[in-house]
Amino acid sequence: MTKDRFNNAVGPQVRAEKEGPGKVIPALAVLSLGGGLQAATQFFAHDFKYQAALGAHINHIYPPWGIVQWAAKWYGQYPDAFMRAGSIGVTITGVGLISLVVAKMVLANSSKVNEYLHGSARWANVRDIQAAGLIPRARSFWQTITGKDAAASSGVYVGAWIDKKGKQHYLRHNGPEHVLCYAPTRSGKGVGLVVPTLLSWGHSAVITDLKGELWALTAGWRQKHAKNKVLRFEPATATGSVCWNPLDEIRLGTENEVGDVQNLATLIVDPDGKGLESHWQKTSQALLVGVILHALYKTKAEGTPATLPGVDAMLADPNRDIGELWMEMTTYSHVDGQVHPVVGSAARDMMDRPDEEAGSVLSTAKSYLALYRDPIVARNVSKSEFKIKDLMHHDNAVSLYIVTQPNDKARLRPLVRVMVNMIVRLLADKMDFENGRPVAHYKHRMLMMLDEFPSLGKLEIMQESLAFVAGYGIKCYLICQDINQLKSRETGYGHDESITSNCHVQNAYPPNRVETAEHLSKLTGQTTVAKEQITTSGRRTSALLGQVSRTIQEVQRPLLTPDECLRMPGPVKTEGGDIAKAGDMVVYVAGYPAIYGKQPLYFQDPTFQARAAIPAPKNSDKLRNSFVAPAGEGITI
Repeated sequence: MTKDRFNNAVGPQVRAEKEGPGKVIPALAVLSLGGGLQAATQFFAHDFKYQAALGAHINHIYPPWGIVQWAAKWYGQYPDAFMRAGSIGVTITGVGLISLVVAKMVLANSSKVNEYLHGSARWANVRDIQAAGLIPRARSFWQTITGKDAAASSGVYVGAWIDKKGKQHYLRHNGPEHVLCYAPTRSGKGVGLVVPTLLSWGHSAVITDLKGELWALTAGWRQKHAKNKVLRFEPATATGSVCWNPLDEIRLGTENEVGDVQNLATLIVDPDGKGLESHWQKTSQALLVGVILHALYKTKAEGTPATLPGVDAMLADPNRDIGELWMEMTTYSHVDGQVHPVVGSAARDMMDRPDEEAGSVLSTAKSYLALYRDPIVARNVSKSEFKIKDLMHHDNAVSLYIVTQPNDKARLRPLVRVMVNMIVRLLADKMDFENGRPVAHYKHRMLMMLDEFPSLGKLEIMQESLAFVAGYGIKCYLICQDINQLKSRETGYGHDESITSNCHVQNAYPPNRVETAEHLSKLTGQTTVAKEQITTSGRRTSALLGQVSRTIQEVQRPLLTPDECLRMPGPVKTEGGDIAKAGDMVVYVAGYPAIYGKQPLYFQDPTFQARAAIPAPKNSDKLRNSFVAPAGEGITI
């Protein structure tokens, strides 16, 4: 069996063809032969004083084959001279060939380092980053000749990279794939990633905005220069918010109406995304489905809009016994003079329950509607000045800022969850194919910039839809503090979450938790390090006497250890807490080496400074005065 030098342990990224015959040794052998001929030629020419009969030369240097030509002419006349020259040439050639044999033996018996034995991970270079599509490729030869500019960089900002010359390059991803960012609180993700993205993304966007900072910095540019309609949905503010009624999105009068209402009711009674765990949650969800459907049909007949505050008022009317509501639901003419079966079943179920149980179910349902007793919230959700479909189907691109102040964040979470859920379900509901390829049904791409994404609780729709919403023109940029927020069984998606699996790009600022550092270290990969060990034997002078043993050992290590990840330089801050100098970061693109980059800062870029200085509009745009959903438009299951 012949020795197979092909290492099957090497990964496909560095695996090459089997080694063929070496070319260095034959080349050196030919060089030795040529050197011998050249030496014989020069010796013969020197012996005959470089006479003109020897032919052309350059500064007394003759071609190597000259000795062969001369021997054909004059060997019979000067055999001794040719023998002397030949002996010189043979000696030179022999010394060269013997040296090659010795070198070959030494190399064959020397230990070699296999740099890919335990892993082939490395940091990305400029070619890797260009192949990943994060920076544009350099101008081609044809572009240089014709004077054309190279392709411009576009897309969302995922970081920056410093080349060997010290020049900073922004890393931007414009593909349909999603991005997941790990960044602790106050680490600079807003000024480094979110703001630059919103100041350059020209398509539609949905932005979760804590305190309204992103609105103040980016809404002006997006409205004035990106030609977006900018909507500020801040349900807890008395002025300046655009209104949106979730019930306007129900496809009333279609076969989808029950599913739409069931989905909405589930979101209402499950504000944290933990699922319908208790009996009271399940029964109150069934009750809300019936009451909401009843309210929709009743208000439609009366010519008034159905609202969630109206549903709450229907259940909590102090001037009406609740039994009258159940009776009304079982006798009202909902469809073609008949009682709606779902409405009638929900009312009959409450009438058949014992008073104590029925009271508990009713109180549970009313507790989940308590948010809409706030007159400010009630006013902001009582009509629709835009609809979800407008985000991708309006004549202009639309930017929706969902603003929640820190003190209102917890109580507004159920409403924000309803909105995000409806956005995904409404905008990723239909796909046609033509010639085997999907046909786009949208006018504008949409970016979902969800800062503090885990704070929304577990959104099953997000975990389920990430795998396919990219095909509908939706790109998600999810930001969390650490991996534990996603893997938490209580508030996150558990250890079997699929959020990370469906994000093509992952970028990370220096983490605070060991679990996140370990995750990033595994993403970076394993590399092989050569470890050399030298030992001497005998006396202290053994090294001088050649009594030395040299051993090379391949050692495995992570390209970025968890300890090194935790100690990555973070941003340098002033005494006031403002960032003065950017820190380091790591960017991972599936299928490519990890990138050790730099955090970008928008306020150090004159272009971004000018765009951020454009004042935000005082009032939100409004796409319509009010909206009543036509049949056939609403949430899909």
